[in-house]
Amino acid sequence: MIPTITLGDNLTVSKLGFGGMAVTDTYGSTPDEVAKQAIHTALDAGITFIDTADVYGEPRPNTTGPAGTNEELIGEVLATTGLKRDEIQLATKFGIIGFDLENGMSVRGDREYVREACHNSLRRLGVDHIDLYYMHRRELTRPIEETVTAMAELVAEGKVRHIGLSEVTADELRAAHRIHPITAVQSEWSIWSRDVEHHVVPAASELGVGFVPYSPLGRGFLTGTLQKDRVQSSILAAQPRYDQHYDDNQAIVATIQDIAAECEATAAQVALAWLWHQGTAYGLPVVPIPGSRRSDRIHENAAAVDVHLTEEHMARLDAALATVHGGRNFTFTDDDWISSGRE
Repeated sequence: MIPTITLGDNLTVSKLGFGGMAVTDTYGSTPDEVAKQAIHTALDAGITFIDTADVYGEPRPNTTGPAGTNEELIGEVLATTGLKRDEIQLATKFGIIGFDLENGMSVRGDREYVREACHNSLRRLGVDHIDLYYMHRRELTRPIEETVTAMAELVAEGKVRHIGLSEVTADELRAAHRIHPITAVQSEWSIWSRDVEHHVVPAASELGVGFVPYSPLGRGFLTGTLQKDRVQSSILAAQPRYDQHYDDNQAIVATIQDIAAECEATAAQVALAWLWHQGTAYGLPVVPIPGSRRSDRIHENAAAVDVHLTEEHMARLDAALATVHGGRNFTFTDDDWISSGRE
């Protein structure tokens, strides 16, 4: 089984989470039964920290706003799993209300919308509370304190147990934490995406806030299993590191695979073990949330909790970062869409 770890404001979760985004339309459509089976597999493996967002999934016909279909899918699984509600830690997010390749993302963080979004997520998930509720992105023209104050009201009402923030700067994290304890920050963090280490990770460590890295496997690239044709047929084509620099970036994959062979592990397991090692180095709890539609990949990821890297391994992975071409932002979003674009 997966060990547990405590994030920030006393939220105990499995040391490895499951990223629900992977089982819906972001990387191509998935039959509902396949997606549900993936979530059941994660729960059966002891991965009880399930991450979703109201914007994940394919929108229903003739509707506007967040799709909600990923939350609905997870809600259906929760209703049939046989586990008690308090045996599952459920995280979801609000804030992104629109998205297209020409105009990028639209965000809301006003009190009225925060409350409306939470109500809708509770309904879709079929639960009476959300364990960890994230501000998915900050509405940049609105003080973060206003949004977090509205989230704190939901905690007081029992609809939300803990508050999280996604893709915030260190200053934004500190400002939010002054309003209400922040349990976790979720941002991209992996062997080849390390900008958060400059400011956000140290701030989280200083404040006692946990860190939940999304895309810990580089959306599959760091495992060596992501094929070029899949990149070109998905949203990943809008990130040069996957598309134009696909061949250039095989160097870091080769380093990871070499270390995996030495550890009698897989590249995915090395990438996850690297994050836990970094968490120890920075003095904060880290819970990666890889997602997959395949049961074998889910079990492979779960086994990463038993993989340990040496300092020599870590040094080689540090050196491999210099070979990476391309940043982590999408071409259809502004620089300030990710936290390092605002630092």
